[in-house]
Amino acid sequence: MYIAISPQKMGSTYTSSVGTYVDYLEKEDLGKHPDLKENFFDQYNDKIPPEKVISEIDGNTAKLRKRDPKFYSMVVSPSERELRAINNDPSHLRKYVRELMKDYANSFYRNQQVPLDSIKYYAKIEHERTFRGFEKQVIENAPYRKEIAKLQNDIRKVERGEIDGNIKKMEKKIEKLYDQAPHKQNENMIVAGMEKEGFQTHVHIIISRKDVTNTYTLSPLAKHKASEIILNGKPLKRGFDRDKFYEASEKTFDRVTGYDRNYVETYSAKKDFVKNPGIFYANLVGLPTRERMSLLNCLKVQGFNFRIFQ
Repeated sequence: MYIAISPQKMGSTYTSSVGTYVDYLEKEDLGKHPDLKENFFDQYNDKIPPEKVISEIDGNTAKLRKRDPKFYSMVVSPSERELRAINNDPSHLRKYVRELMKDYANSFYRNQQVPLDSIKYYAKIEHERTFRGFEKQVIENAPYRKEIAKLQNDIRKVERGEIDGNIKKMEKKIEKLYDQAPHKQNENMIVAGMEKEGFQTHVHIIISRKDVTNTYTLSPLAKHKASEIILNGKPLKRGFDRDKFYEASEKTFDRVTGYDRNYVETYSAKKDFVKNPGIFYANLVGLPTRERMSLLNCLKVQGFNFRIFQ
């Protein structure tokens, strides 16, 4: 399970409205029959119009400054193994998100527990992903694509009589470059914009920075993880425990779906791999060889570099 939380983008094209982001999330449904579209949903409703999402988030920004983030976006990306376990069923994901948001509310460090119903959020399921320019496969294929593009351009120049050259040799070199490119999908070189194969279902969640009463600010990215300050002579708890949230998110998925999670899929294992590698490997050494190799392969798929036990 991969979960990422980020604030509203504040770049040169900054707009205080959530409308641009909502439009982006609607891209996958363009041209689809209404019955085939994935609707926005919240804790209690399955079909929420995008116009309502925009008006509710934009209208819940009392006392926030112009350049303050008005909302946070959370991306929930189950692994392909997790998606296979639920048959890639959107209804299971909606149920999971609603339970996940309880974990989200419980992860705020406050004098009084943050009620789930104080969180204003809207979620949308997407089923497709494309390779993006910053991904390893695209970057490592780039030199081959550049050389192929140059050769293709040279072939056109030869055909127009602008330069001398052997077109057949150029075409053979292009074929060789395609064969040498390190990353392919269905025998095609991976490039930016290519749709990824396999289950790619994930969830985008838009979360208002203010609570439903438009009174209190709730930030999951507060620098103070879980601390206390003295305000008007009284201790005041503040912060958001991200470790607690990430660990709870896995347990909730397993509870809701009956998923059998192995060690290397856990958030704690990923932390151990980085901070306590001795503990990480100790948890693997005692496993039967076949199970150990299966788990290490699972970790590799998730993007980790590791040394193989002999």
